[in-house]
Amino acid sequence: MQISLFDGNKKFLFKKPIRLIEFFAGYGSQALALKELGVEFQHWRICEWAVKSIQAYKDNHFVNDDNDYSKDLSHYEVVKWLLNKGISSNYNEPMKENQIIHLGEEKARKIYNNIIATNNLVNISSAKGKDLDIRDTDKYDYVLTYSFPCQDLSKAGKGKGMARDSGTRSGLLWEVERILDECAELGNLPQILLMENVPDVIGTNNLPHFREWRDKLESMGYKCYWQVLNSKDYAIPQNRERCFMISILGDYYYTFPQSYPLINKLTDVLEKVVDEKYYLSKKGLIYAFDCNRVCDNTKRGDLGDRKVNPSVAKTISCRGAESQRADVTNFVVGDNSVEY
Repeated sequence: MQISLFDGNKKFLFKKPIRLIEFFAGYGSQALALKELGVEFQHWRICEWAVKSIQAYKDNHFVNDDNDYSKDLSHYEVVKWLLNKGISSNYNEPMKENQIIHLGEEKARKIYNNIIATNNLVNISSAKGKDLDIRDTDKYDYVLTYSFPCQDLSKAGKGKGMARDSGTRSGLLWEVERILDECAELGNLPQILLMENVPDVIGTNNLPHFREWRDKLESMGYKCYWQVLNSKDYAIPQNRERCFMISILGDYYYTFPQSYPLINKLTDVLEKVVDEKYYLSKKGLIYAFDCNRVCDNTKRGDLGDRKVNPSVAKTISCRGAESQRADVTNFVVGDNSVEY
């Protein structure tokens, strides 16, 4: 299904080297995907404020960069720099000065070095269009990904939405708009935009805001194409639906890849030998198998989506009302997979 009213006249093909920009970068899943596909690209910029994710990105993509970029700075200067950048320890709010000091000098310097090594702008709310340094677009194709927070969209969240000026985490989408506007003023927009989020981004409550966003992109010269895809339709034994939108600058069209039969089962990809710390407790086993019995008399969306299935994994979710226990996490029990 497409929201865009007019398709482009020609197919977009990458003919130039790619410079990748990842907003809400996490550990860099989009970069990992390009690596798996064998696509050559430059890590041009990322934007990620969570300390643990910054470390994960560095470990995944810049593991050999052991430079001490902070060597000419005092501990106090490093703390002030991190404070101004707006790093976060809890994914929800920036750290305060005393919290950064409490990290200790060694850890503060490590975070500083990770940020420099990964070309990280850190806080999306502080990033500027000029910081993306988009230039020489006749020589490079810039791909900007923006998997903005889903907590306020997902059924597992509290449904606060992503409306403009809502102040929600999902509302950080509109910071992307601001940055693109600033890029447009400089005359250099990224040629490709990639959005990935939960299907609820086009749900009843969020669809008007999604359309507003789509309309904005089209007013800037992008053609937008979106579709909900399920990973189990693309060789991954996991039932995971996500909405993708491709926005291409210029008069281009795009078609999503056709699905194909699932060959591998979950048991084919799970490790055969795992540390005992990943085993379910007896209580956990009883709970998991009890879900199977209960879900036979329960409508889908209640307990019905938690049934044990050795073939296809469920999506790992996080429910605010059940935050004290893991929900739908895969474990190995004998030759079967158990979800808890």
